[in-house]
Formats: sequence, C-alpha cells, structure tokens
Amino acid sequence: MASTVTTGKRPGYGQLLRTPGVWTFLLPGFAARQPFAMLTIGIVLLVQHTTGSYGSAGAVAAVTGVSMALFAPQSGKLADRFGQRAVLLPGVLVHAASVAALTSLALADAPLWALFAAAVPAGASVPQIGPMVRARWAAKLERSPLMPTAAAFESVTDEFTFVVGPVLATALCTGVHPAAGLIAEAALTLAGGLLFAAQSRTQPAVRPLTADSAPRVSALSVPGVRVLAVAFLGIGSVFGGMQVSLTAFSEEIGNPGANGLLYGVFAAGNMLAGIACGAIAWKSSPRRRMIIGYTGLTLAASLLWSVHSVALLGGLGLIVGLCIAPALISGYTLVEPLVPATARTEAFTWLTGAVALGQAAAVTVAGRLADAHGASAGFVVPLAGTALALVTLLALRSRLSPRNPGRIMARGVGHRVPVAVD
Repeated sequence: MASTVTTGKRPGYGQLLRTPGVWTFLLPGFAARQPFAMLTIGIVLLVQHTTGSYGSAGAVAAVTGVSMALFAPQSGKLADRFGQRAVLLPGVLVHAASVAALTSLALADAPLWALFAAAVPAGASVPQIGPMVRARWAAKLERSPLMPTAAAFESVTDEFTFVVGPVLATALCTGVHPAAGLIAEAALTLAGGLLFAAQSRTQPAVRPLTADSAPRVSALSVPGVRVLAVAFLGIGSVFGGMQVSLTAFSEEIGNPGANGLLYGVFAAGNMLAGIACGAIAWKSSPRRRMIIGYTGLTLAASLLWSVHSVALLGGLGLIVGLCIAPALISGYTLVEPLVPATARTEAFTWLTGAVALGQAAAVTVAGRLADAHGASAGFVVPLAGTALALVTLLALRSRLSPRNPGRIMARGVGHRVPVAVD
C-alpha cells in the first residue's frame, strides 16, 4: 500500500530510512545489485586476456549489454503483471548458469561466435534489482515529497555499486585469476537475488486483469519515457566508454591496476553528487535539473580525449561523475508522475536497459577505436553519445511534462509544495 509522508520535519535521508518496512528490501537489494557493475568489466578483462584484443572483448561485452537492454523491459513488464518474485527466481538461476558457460568457453579459447552465443542469455537474464527496488519505493511513497530523496538514495546506492564492483572485479581478475571476476559475479547474483526475491511482502501489489479493468499501458507508450530512454542512452555511453578507455589507458602507461582506481574515482564523483542531490531542497523542476545536469555532463565529457596523465584524468573523471548524478536522479524522479503505477517497473527497466544499450554500443566502438588509435580515441565515445542525447533532450523537453504537474512535490516543511514544471 502506498504511504504518504507528511510530517513537520524537513524530508531527508533520515526520514526516508525511517519509512516502515523499507529495510526489509533495502539490505537484500543492496547485496543483490553489487554484481551488476562487475559483469561488463569482468567480461572485458577475461576476453581481452584470452584473445589479446580489446575490440573482441568489447564486442562480447556489448552483446551482453544489448541482450540485457532488449530483455530487461520484458522482465519489468512481467514483474508488473505477475510479481517480482515470480520473475527473479528463475532469472538468477539462468544468469548464474549462463555466466558460468561464458567463462568456461572463454578459458577454453572457444571461437568468438561461441562467446557471442553465450553472452546473449548472460545479458538477457541479468536480474533487474535496481528497477525493482525503485518500483518498491514508488509504491510505498506515491505522492510523497520523499520521492526525490528516494531517487537520490538509489542513485547513491547504484554508484557505490559502481565504485565497489569494478575495483573488486579488477582486483580479482588481475590478482587471482582472469576468470575470478565473473565467477564472483555469478555467485553474488545467485545468493543476493534469491535473498531479495524472498522479501515478497514489500513488492508492489499485482493488479490482476478483470473484465472491468482498464487495459494495461506499456511504459514505452508514454512519450516522456521515450525521451528519457534516449537521454539514458547517452549516460550509458559514458559508462561504457570510460570502462574500456580507462582500461586501455592503464595498459598504455604500464599500470593495469590504475584502471580500478580511475574508474572508482569517476564513480565516486557520481556517488557524492547523488548524496548532495538528495540533501538539497530543490525549488526547480526535475525537468530543468535534468537539462542543466546533462549540459554539464556533455561539456565535461568533451575534454576526456585530450587528457594524458593519471592525475588529470582522475580529476576530470571525478567531474564527469559529479555531472551524471543530477541527470540520472532527475530522470528517475520523473517516472513517478509520468507513468501509471501498473507500468513503473517496466519504465524503470526501460531506462536501465537504455543505459545498458548505450554502454554496450560504447564498449564496442571505444574498444575498436582503442585498438586502432589508442585510449584517447576511445574517450571520444562519451562525448558523441552525450552530445546527441542532449540535442534530443532539448528538442523534446516538452514531453517530460507530467500528467499532473501538481504531483511533483518539492520538499517543504510540514506541507507539500507543488513545483513548477517550467
């Protein structure tokens, strides 16, 4: 049941985390999403080790990302219709088996086509823990001024995952065995996913169809969701381009271990900005914040290709990370007023899938550019992806107006304050 939080205290992280029942899904959800950030970098490091080619490694990782992007919305749609538990239980089992098969084929020096074939189910079965947690927040906090805080909290959690995941996967692959990153990813996905699936009491209520029910609306039929998906494609291009290009840069300077540190600094910037976004009582609309944040992201990404030192690249990566969080948080915040409750898990998976698709394309293109022209060329990919998405976002920003503008609330003291939608 949705709950509306209206107290005399200023809404913030403390009040958010005191919402009854949330810890029953937050802790398992946190554990279950940790492997997500390990998958792509684990594939890149293992396949590059066995083939010697960043292009091949990026292509296999890209197949995984494309597969996830295509199947994630279907997973979300099924979760909205049948419940999250019904989708998660078989999904984590298939994912663990698929990653194990991909790892075995790579170690056996299987042909590239075999790796592609194994990458398809590995990506298609990635459990959509993040969207499912966001859907639980939306169900519990519907029409509450705490929704922007919840979106910021989830962004921080995601980015903490992207701080820990790549560093852990890199450490395992370089310090233990090239396959250790993917083995750990499969094991953590299985254990965390089953634990999260067991928390059935907090999953959004399933509304069965009856003769009097209105037909279910696809999240993608909402114009604003399509615009947000394009914007999130650009954000995915940053994640994918940074992963491959930072790996290639670290190899070029003879310090492979720097990869995890540089990507961790980049993700830490995102996490810090996410914390700040959730702590600020915003007076501007989510749409305006998203456009401003995305503009800053594009400008910061435009400088990556020109940097050639670890210190400067780390500093610029931090700035890029700081610009990602406002765009992501604002986009996720817009889902609640734009999309009916019966399609929100699907909407969140479309956005997550768009990030994965953008990441997959970026990994492929950046990998080939890095092979042919060096790491600097790979850094052109985040610039191109964000610039194209920004143009689309600016041109179609009117589609991000919510169905009911009064439903977007700023965090006031003791009452709800409607925020203008520009």
